[in-house]
Amino acid sequence: MRYYLRENSLPQMERGVAKVIGGDPKGNNFLYTNGKCVIIRNIDNPAIADIYTEHAHPVTVAKYAPSGFYIASGDASGKIRIWDTTQKEHLLKYEYTPISGKVNDIAWTEDSKRIAVVGDGREKFGSVFLWDSGSSVGEVSGHSKLINSVDIRQKRPYRLVTGSDDTCASFFEGPPFKFKFTLRDHSQFVNSVRFSPDGNRFATAGADGQIVIYDGTKGELISPLGGEKAHSGGIYAICWSPDSTQLISASGDKTVKLWDVGAGTAVTTFKMGNEVMDQQLGCLWQKDHLLSISLSGYINYLDKNNPDRPIRTIKGHTKSIQCLTVHKSEGRAYIYSGSHDGHINILSPPFLSLTFVSHYWDAETGKNDCFKGKGHSNQVSKMAFNEANELVTCSMDDTLRYTSISKKEYSASDVVKMDFQPKSVSAGPGGLSLAVCIGQLVLLKDKKKIFTLDNLGYEAEVGVIHPGGATAAVGGTDGKVHLYSIQGNTLKDEGQTLEAKGSITDMAYSNDGAYLAVIDDKKVATTYTVADGYSVNIFHSYFISLCVKCEVFFFFHALLSADTHRLHHVSGLAWIDEHTLVTASHDASVKQWTITY
Repeated sequence: MRYYLRENSLPQMERGVAKVIGGDPKGNNFLYTNGKCVIIRNIDNPAIADIYTEHAHPVTVAKYAPSGFYIASGDASGKIRIWDTTQKEHLLKYEYTPISGKVNDIAWTEDSKRIAVVGDGREKFGSVFLWDSGSSVGEVSGHSKLINSVDIRQKRPYRLVTGSDDTCASFFEGPPFKFKFTLRDHSQFVNSVRFSPDGNRFATAGADGQIVIYDGTKGELISPLGGEKAHSGGIYAICWSPDSTQLISASGDKTVKLWDVGAGTAVTTFKMGNEVMDQQLGCLWQKDHLLSISLSGYINYLDKNNPDRPIRTIKGHTKSIQCLTVHKSEGRAYIYSGSHDGHINILSPPFLSLTFVSHYWDAETGKNDCFKGKGHSNQVSKMAFNEANELVTCSMDDTLRYTSISKKEYSASDVVKMDFQPKSVSAGPGGLSLAVCIGQLVLLKDKKKIFTLDNLGYEAEVGVIHPGGATAAVGGTDGKVHLYSIQGNTLKDEGQTLEAKGSITDMAYSNDGAYLAVIDDKKVATTYTVADGYSVNIFHSYFISLCVKCEVFFFFHALLSADTHRLHHVSGLAWIDEHTLVTASHDASVKQWTITY
């Protein structure tokens, strides 16, 4: 068996908090964080991705060493891990805890020997140390509140600058780095500080909407950009052009601006939208690529020649994925995934590491569209397709939704309110749907409730309708599958139960209805032969041929053994074809696997 994986989790964002997006010195990759993961993506082809998952706490920032051989990543506990970039295993080189709170930013000296770390802490808000020993090479002082940003001049004589919530920036000389003076040209939080690549200047940007340019060696004020205010909203990030003549700024006013630093004027304004989620919290200038990050987590490739529309927007999940399914239409397979925040993503072949929140994406033509209207307002727990080519979803917002995949539009009339929170939904022939709710089973036909069954005597978790439409199977926490016959508009308990090894977590009938497959919390996959009165066969993960035949979740245990989504729960998987499997996880990523045997 061989596995090829694709990552698609986006940066995890927080309103009013800047997001640092890093770039490698060769200009090939960029990186960001989501939860406990660091995601590395190829900038020319973001479908090529890698992931680092060794932090025990949420990762907040990651930066390449100028050599390109290592990455330093910091987390919410104040821990810094320095790890190898040249090997897929990303072996840990060193680990330190330089501050006692959340790490907000990291900077390296140009020789890759010294690291500056800033953020929150009890005793101090920053530290500068040797990368290979952790020995101090100076002191980060001069601030009374947490430090948001740090940068180091990439040539000698070294200089270091910081920006803080105390509305000030501080200037340091070294090494060893010593506090020189305070810069007091901002009236609100200083969110971002960055030296130009040539080291001649540095810029500071703040919540007051100002960008201020200083001399890179002496720290003397040169001038602000754009007069009194560079943006009408707070500025969260800035990044210089490779030739040090321009920079871009990302703002809460929902724009990114491209500045001619010498002239002090904005050359281009990129308007990113009108919604709150269009606020811009991060940016990167890498080779000819100008990137920004929206509050939604979307990564925007900006177009200098068309500032009103990005060249490309990478969208997807920022929160944990709860469910996943595959639908085939006209010889093409489409992946649908639902997340913790109610978003439904659609991914079409070839299966790149791109999924789009409520969007349709054709990776071959570049066309993308979205489900219009308002969808679920809470976690999407389960999804299925019915005969009418509708995506049937259930959510913790206590509703079932029926969404036409051809119209690509949510419909207010195709929403069914449940009396209790639904955990699972399945679709059957003749317009049938089965919803498993807390303490209740609900049979629906043509999007209307026709029968409810209460007082089950067990806690139901998941249910499926046989392709023939005459039987419903419901799995519970009691480790049993309960069989019901569908007679007209009713569910009748047949008194037959099937034994599994543990609490049922998922199940499915094969397309031809010959088998019922069940997954339990003991990580055991069990199949039942329907024609033989649901006789039991327990398969180990290496019986791939039968797994493919049944097109269901028998591969679950093998994927866990292969460390599918390291340190994260595998929340869903589905077959695209007999050699291709996709998995989803609480790490907010979808991965594609190619299996040979």
